[in-house]
Amino acid sequence: MPEFGVERDIAIYNKLLDVFPKEVFVPQNFIQRMFNHYPRQQECGVQLLEQMENYGITPNVETKVLLAQIFGEKSHPMRKYQRIMYWFPRFKHTNPFPVPHVLPSDPVELARFSLTRIADDPDAKVTIYQYPSTDITETGQEVTRPHILGIQSPDQRSLLAKHNPCRPVYVEGPFPLWLRKTCVHYFLLKADPIPPEEKVEEDFDRELIGPEQSLFYPQRVELDLERDIGDDESFSVDDVEEGLVYAMCMAGQGDQATLSQWISGLQETCPILGQIPTVFRLESGPRELQTSSDAQQTPEQEVEIDQIIEDEPQRSQRVNQ
Repeated sequence: MPEFGVERDIAIYNKLLDVFPKEVFVPQNFIQRMFNHYPRQQECGVQLLEQMENYGITPNVETKVLLAQIFGEKSHPMRKYQRIMYWFPRFKHTNPFPVPHVLPSDPVELARFSLTRIADDPDAKVTIYQYPSTDITETGQEVTRPHILGIQSPDQRSLLAKHNPCRPVYVEGPFPLWLRKTCVHYFLLKADPIPPEEKVEEDFDRELIGPEQSLFYPQRVELDLERDIGDDESFSVDDVEEGLVYAMCMAGQGDQATLSQWISGLQETCPILGQIPTVFRLESGPRELQTSSDAQQTPEQEVEIDQIIEDEPQRSQRVNQ
């Protein structure tokens, strides 16, 4: 069904159910119902409903009528149908950030959707630094320019402006992000954790009462709210501090030259970035997995396989002897 693109069509599932003969698999008494009347046919109907459940397809009234005519009201496929109709309406819209079934085909729109999904700040702004294009040089050579999109929030911009110019920032990636069956990759501009000697604590006026401090809603509470009465004090967990993330981006290519254009675009809004050394810590790009049909054998592998095939008759002769 996925090969023909009909895995989400409820009419196709109803047509498949209509193939079953009617009123043949319906149990006539409690003994047949107890011993699972026509078990293989009922398993086939349950598997069909499970595939509908995996693809998020809600059965309709026609599905219920077909199941009642084929297997009866007290069969396993009918119970599966009842469970699906009980849970699907309750969990269908529980995800506040749903992913559409059909993703944008344009790489720029797909990158925009992915970046806004990663960013946890609604005020974050997506900036397009470069659109995908193809230029032809004077020599007739085609030069392809990948797309470059970045996202940055006002808080990240202010934190980057306060960054110590003596400490470098790092461009790390690529990191995978799965959107259903599509995998995209993004890059981070981040810094190392701030050393304890450079941390500056904000002054807190305990006697301040007003819109910033209230007796009912204080800014600071001198209580360990994470502890409970039955907690074991001898057990402790070390909190690992992470560096600040200043920006994120997605690009058509993950090489240093392309990401350097992203850093140059960030310098327009954050001029201090031109004084901060930037270190690229890039990993190898994603590689496609080769299947058994797509994999090609090298001449060395073919020679090894031929040697193994020649050795197998000799080993069989030794075993016979």
